[in-house]
Amino acid sequence: MSSPFFKIDLHTHILPEKWPDLRERYGYGGWVRLEHHKPCCAQMWVDDQFFREVQDNCWSPQRRMSDCDQSGVDVQVLSTVPVMFGYWAKPEDTHDLSRLLNDHLAGVCRDYPDRFVGLGTVPLQHADRSIQELERCVNELGLCGIEIGSHVNGSNLDDPQIYPVLEAAAELGAAVFVHPWEMFGKDRMQKYWMPWLVGMPAETALAICSVLFGGVLERLPHLRIGFAHGGGSFPGTIGRIQHGYDVRPDLCASDCAHGPREQLGTFYLDSLVHDPDMLRHLIKLVGEEKIALGSDYPFPLGEHEPGRMIEEMTDLTDETRQRLLAGTALEFLNLKPAHFPALSRATIKTK
Repeated sequence: MSSPFFKIDLHTHILPEKWPDLRERYGYGGWVRLEHHKPCCAQMWVDDQFFREVQDNCWSPQRRMSDCDQSGVDVQVLSTVPVMFGYWAKPEDTHDLSRLLNDHLAGVCRDYPDRFVGLGTVPLQHADRSIQELERCVNELGLCGIEIGSHVNGSNLDDPQIYPVLEAAAELGAAVFVHPWEMFGKDRMQKYWMPWLVGMPAETALAICSVLFGGVLERLPHLRIGFAHGGGSFPGTIGRIQHGYDVRPDLCASDCAHGPREQLGTFYLDSLVHDPDMLRHLIKLVGEEKIALGSDYPFPLGEHEPGRMIEEMTDLTDETRQRLLAGTALEFLNLKPAHFPALSRATIKTK
């Protein structure tokens, strides 16, 4: 599909086509394995529990580029599938798996530099190992930053054990993309796909509130941190969150000097909200400068034609649409328009 706009999809997931038997490699279970049971299709299993079926668009660069050509996406930002985070495991094993996943992802980006850029993964349960792998991602592999989960074994993103990793990312100029995983309250969400429909938005809201109330961005003003799924349920509850800060500062303002509304515009969101009015709300809330196209490709809850909703919102100016479709992603990733030769056809306003 031809598009007058240059499109960078900030939120896409990739896996290697194959990886070692991790149970055998590390000596205990809980790891994901991929079983190719028919052409162009595989099943993901965690031990003996089925997780999901995936197609070759999860691992094939050629299939991904074909899909992108059909939807007019010029560049995908690759990150791993959150089930691969492995924060629950021994840090040295998660570190080893992170290296395997990052090497694969970086290889795809090197092979097709005009079509893919990447965000690595780190063993976030161990700060020193995370910083080591973060530095390798940026300095050796040429990745733009990292994708992390919304918490680490129940520790929120304001936890002192996680802060050094965020501090290192700020110092390196590396982007941090937060994706919800291991949703709380799963014991009450056994039906109706509710962990994905209710748990994930709540997880993201919790992650954002932890960062804001924890004063993380006050201490790290240069940290470029973004949150998936349009910020989850946070944008719809900002009034309540701010009111709580106002009426109970003894509970809410213990670790931050500025309220939630004052901190709007200090973090990024992707555009994955599936609703034009909600996207308009996000633009009003945080500004077009902090919203980037994100589709969650190749999974069913994603936007199946990335950027189409933005392109069809005729009340937006072309400048705003181009900002949402690529300009914000460029800034979040710390890339210049010249990084992509095809950008010559688009006018992108960046700071």
